[in-house]
Amino acid sequence: MNKYVERIYNGIIKENPTFVIMLGMCPTLATTTSAINAIGMGLSTTAVLVFSNLLISALRHVIPDRMRLPGEIVVVASLVTIVQMLIQAYVPSIYSALGIYIPLIVVNCIILGRAEAYALFNPPLLSFCDGLGMGLGFTFALTVLGSIRELLGAGSIFGFQFIPEAYHISIMVLAPGAFLVLAVLTAIQNKLKLPSATNGDAENPEFVCSGNCMGCFAESEEKAQAPVKKEA
Repeated sequence: MNKYVERIYNGIIKENPTFVIMLGMCPTLATTTSAINAIGMGLSTTAVLVFSNLLISALRHVIPDRMRLPGEIVVVASLVTIVQMLIQAYVPSIYSALGIYIPLIVVNCIILGRAEAYALFNPPLLSFCDGLGMGLGFTFALTVLGSIRELLGAGSIFGFQFIPEAYHISIMVLAPGAFLVLAVLTAIQNKLKLPSATNGDAENPEFVCSGNCMGCFAESEEKAQAPVKKEA
């Protein structure tokens, strides 16, 4: 498989940020009250992911190591501001529905995580494809969650009514519904022994969380401080 296509495929399937690595849980749980809100948040995050990966990769030999994190946050915050203004201007309904969660994209751990784990060590085009794959994977996961919650809680998907009002499960469009749907989907993954951050029995447990967050942080710091080979 072409390495660029592989980065996109991995982000959507093998390294899905929601279903496999379980990052970005705050927007995942908070903005999936409907399918359209989920798509809006997913595509907004995708735009920021793609261009932050591209810019950070292009500047990786310019940004001093001690200014790495501030530099990444400046890039991400600038892109989020542009995306927020575009959404407010052209899709005000999505802007009103998502509210504070649009500026909070700045601190989404998926974006900083990909910058730290991938964009800092790879050329711009590969980093672009990595951001695109991760963003599409995130959008896919949010859309699945949003569609299930909207169908069960409001009886509709994208405004098309399927279930009569008498059979709506209102809790599904409230905060507990997000946890319930995600828990059921994760339980299915674990039952099928698919890679997941919660599944120690997975055939390929590469993304299983060990619970040692400081260990992961230390490993990331070591990678960042290691000499980086310049690309031709």
